[in-house]
Amino acid sequence: MPAMPSLFTSHGAPTFALEPGAEGAQLAALGESLALPKAVLVVSPHWMTRGISVASTPQPATIHDFNGFPAALYQLQYPAAGSPDWAQHAIEVLNKAGYLAKADPSWGLDHGAWVPMMHMYPKAQVPVFQVSMPHDLTVQGAWALGQVLAPLRDAGVLIVGSGSLTHNLRDLQPVGSPDARYAQEFVQWVRSTIAGGDLARLQLTFDEAPHAHRAHPTIEHYLPLLIAAGAAPQAARAKVLQGELRYGVVSMESYLFEA
Repeated sequence: MPAMPSLFTSHGAPTFALEPGAEGAQLAALGESLALPKAVLVVSPHWMTRGISVASTPQPATIHDFNGFPAALYQLQYPAAGSPDWAQHAIEVLNKAGYLAKADPSWGLDHGAWVPMMHMYPKAQVPVFQVSMPHDLTVQGAWALGQVLAPLRDAGVLIVGSGSLTHNLRDLQPVGSPDARYAQEFVQWVRSTIAGGDLARLQLTFDEAPHAHRAHPTIEHYLPLLIAAGAAPQAARAKVLQGELRYGVVSMESYLFEA
């Protein structure tokens, strides 16, 4: 099977499951256009651990890891199978690179995994498993982690970093509010940097990007972009899945990194 691309997807609020908008339609079209992967490996900021854990659950549960949302969200299930074999392969790749990775036979799929996958593979026909994000991961460490995981992409596994291109929940505005200029300018810097082909420059985001620390008061929702970019094929070209700013500040933009 040919190598897969890697993908960064903004998963937004859990309500993205019920309100897919143009972003959900783009993920659905992407799922239809790509060769079917052997499995999907998702790294999400909603599973952070000491060291690295890899979910080896054969039938992962749909985790509703949020409160205060519409009741319909808690009824949604995403019944994709897990992949203990690919999980073990990931553990071997990580341990060979010097990480202390271990299997977790009980973890399911948090909303950073099942919400975008529900749009991309609505029939749940592709096995999905998660690799946790170390709680002390840095920007440079996220890039390096993506590079370590890249051999799985070469073997036919779709590597997905699921986060948010902007993530300042203190700045949330009512629906219909104007888009915040700082968020627009930050998104434009990231988009221009990726379009320029120098993915490694993303490691300098918090030194160079305008309003980076306001767009991300904490970095965990940005790190999945670095993981996906680090796992990208050499000389990758990026496809932009342009997304709106929801609540004025939460960017739904996503990127596919192709050979």
